[in-house]
Amino acid sequence: MKIDILAIGAHPDDIELSCAGTLAKEIAHGKQVAILDLTQGELATRGTVEIRAKEAKNAANILGATARYNLNFDDGFFENNKAHQLQLAAYIRLLKPDMVLCNAIEDRHPDHGRAAALVLESCFLSGLQQVKTTHEGQSQDAWRPKQVYHYIQWNDAQPDFVVDISAHIDTKLEAVNAYASQFFNPKISEPETPISSQNFLDSVTYRTANLGRLIGVAHAEGFTAARLLAVDRINDLI
Repeated sequence: MKIDILAIGAHPDDIELSCAGTLAKEIAHGKQVAILDLTQGELATRGTVEIRAKEAKNAANILGATARYNLNFDDGFFENNKAHQLQLAAYIRLLKPDMVLCNAIEDRHPDHGRAAALVLESCFLSGLQQVKTTHEGQSQDAWRPKQVYHYIQWNDAQPDFVVDISAHIDTKLEAVNAYASQFFNPKISEPETPISSQNFLDSVTYRTANLGRLIGVAHAEGFTAARLLAVDRINDLI
């Protein structure tokens, strides 16, 4: 399989909250997009692993993703070490994405920053011939994505660039609302969490609206880059 964009999240719902509009837009333009969750979100206060898996599958279908995978790393305890790097590199080599979108470099949840570092290093290592990985018993060729960008999550990071998602905000919100166990839902009675309030659910819309305001559109998503951004021609910038 060869895909265009691989969206990686520490937990199921990270991607929907942060870059689902961008993914929906690229899919609408014919791009092949896959989603890779590092953990099952098993430490979540609300819901269960089984419920979360069904919600994640439903959200991927709403977005039109080509495939969704889960590496089953330990929620809250996975590390940026050799074992995890090799497992992630194997999927990068399997899917051969040109672009990777991943967690915020610094954020409220410690898994987010750790995942960002893990993805950055794994993307580099997956391009080294002498780093050996296999998939289903077959040796893999080296592959390095051309771009790695970080979506914005809980913290209001200053974006390096923004993407107009105005035409795809409804798809983003539908994908977010697929996680009925995690976000505001008056029909269920479970402990409250920082992401289960009506205010948090509303923030998904008003944060995209605020980024959109800054560039003169209705809704946008922001991204940061750990490395210098480059364009072929200056008029590639809108």
